[in-house]
Amino acid sequence: MRSIVDSFTEIYVFIADFLAEQPALADWRRSNNADPAFTDAEVLTIGLMQGVFGVATLKQTYGLIKNNWHDAFPKLGSYAQWLARLHRLSGIVGHLLVEAIRHHKMPGCLYLLDSKPIPVCKPVRHGRVRLLREEGAYFGKNSVGWFFGFKLHALVHHSGAILAVLFTPANCPDKDPDVMHTLLAWAAGGAVLGDMGYRDQALIAQLEEEYGLTFLNPAQTGTKRRLISQVRERIETTYSSLYNRFIDRVLSRSWQGLWNTVLLKVLHYNLCQAGRLA
Repeated sequence: MRSIVDSFTEIYVFIADFLAEQPALADWRRSNNADPAFTDAEVLTIGLMQGVFGVATLKQTYGLIKNNWHDAFPKLGSYAQWLARLHRLSGIVGHLLVEAIRHHKMPGCLYLLDSKPIPVCKPVRHGRVRLLREEGAYFGKNSVGWFFGFKLHALVHHSGAILAVLFTPANCPDKDPDVMHTLLAWAAGGAVLGDMGYRDQALIAQLEEEYGLTFLNPAQTGTKRRLISQVRERIETTYSSLYNRFIDRVLSRSWQGLWNTVLLKVLHYNLCQAGRLA
């Protein structure tokens, strides 16, 4: 059984090796003398440890590291300093999300497309909520009811790996052309399974021709509808795994913080899918 030290060592080595191969990713620093003693790999390692610890917040994660494994991160600053650094690294997290599954075996070209709500407040506050409204948060509705926040759209390989994710306001329809073009660009042909929210026939025909794929939803499958629904359970399992990583309960008060925290949870999920973490 892997220890906590084994886990953050494996995470750190994965990130440090990637950044060593991609030095240009550190160009976001404007100072010519910007070579921090506390490295980006260390910053990101602590953020990813939230998934290992199974705690609800990044603050809890930071506290556990500081109180129990401070010797492993001797240059660790305050929580505010660490969090500010972490949220400036979302671009690197996006690259790591792809790198995590680059060598992961994904047989076949069968993909699942779906979205899930990312609420930023509880329903009791809907009447007075202002959080992140200027950044695009809005009201949306799913099978459970109304929520205020954003939607996370995802393209998932049928093996479980998440290939691409996208954030939109909660009222953005699943069949939005920009959303579908952005996600399906990651599909290497084959077939894509969607739910009944993807029924724009003209758009589907355009996407099939442009990306060389076949798009199916339950209405098109006739007697095989039950079989398709069983295959689509894979994405429900994926979202359930993200739920267990508290993706629905992010407490960030900025769009950048929210997006980066969500990406970290997706990255931890992909690392587990690829067998890099238990």
